[in-house]
Amino acid sequence: MAPGRVSFVIGTVSLAMTPFVRTGATYVSSYTAKVFPYFIFNERGRIVINASEDDVDRLEHGATIFVAGRAVNDSGDHRRIECRAMPADAGSGRIKVRVVITQGIALTFNTTYVLLPK
Repeated sequence: MAPGRVSFVIGTVSLAMTPFVRTGATYVSSYTAKVFPYFIFNERGRIVINASEDDVDRLEHGATIFVAGRAVNDSGDHRRIECRAMPADAGSGRIKVRVVITQGIALTFNTTYVLLPK
C-alpha cells in the first residue's frame, strides 16, 4: 500500500498502513506516521475502522463507503478518524483518511488500502 502524504506550513507527514484485517464489525490495520523534519513526533499504532455488514457488502460490490473509527498510537493516545473508501476491486482500492488531531486540526491523507480475505 502506498503511503499517503500531507504537507503543512513547515513540514510533511506521511502515513503508511498495513493491509486491513476484518475482526468482528471492524477492520484493523497497523500504521506508521512520519513527520518531517520533526522526527520526535513520529509514531506507530493501530487503526480500527467500524464497518457494518452493509458497509462491507457495498464495498465488495464496488460502492464507495463512508466509515469512522479511531487510531491509537503506541503511547495510548486516541484520535478520531473518518474514511471514504473507493474500491477498485473486492479487496483493494483508494482511501481518504481524515485524522482529527485536535478540535481545530485535522490531517487528510489520500492513499490505497488492501483488505485481507476473511
